[in-house]
Amino acid sequence: MFQNTTYEGTRSEQYEQVLSQLKALIHDEPNVVANLANASALLNHFLKDINWVGFYIYDGKELVLGPFQGLPACIRIPLDRGVCGAAAAELKTLVVEDVHAFPGHIACDAASNSEIVVPIVKDGQLFGVLDIDSPMKNRFDQVDRTYLEKFAKILESRI
Repeated sequence: MFQNTTYEGTRSEQYEQVLSQLKALIHDEPNVVANLANASALLNHFLKDINWVGFYIYDGKELVLGPFQGLPACIRIPLDRGVCGAAAAELKTLVVEDVHAFPGHIACDAASNSEIVVPIVKDGQLFGVLDIDSPMKNRFDQVDRTYLEKFAKILESRI
């Protein structure tokens, strides 16, 4: 059962608490959709100054909307479009300070100004991406990148 907590300490220490919560949430649950739904809810609860957090799942051709928290979103994203598509195609985390300056940015929510996208890879194959948007420019930094990549690695263990 999820225990609501007040996150204390440095940002790294707070992220460590979130990683522990994620491990507990998905420990015995084999269902991928349930785990991704809880993961998006956990991040939505934890992260400040965001307006969308969720997953896009790779179907072999394009990214398809998965569990998320926020306003309704784009349903399909080609690998040659937007921050999600670029991160998926390159299999690397992208941190974008100003999405309006990103070539081919897809504006699912006009309020979004910055974004981080972390690929989720299982056995060397793209599974999907973790996508987080913020209405603030330059919202995401190296601490976010480091710990959200760890978050994705934990999820990979239950895919």
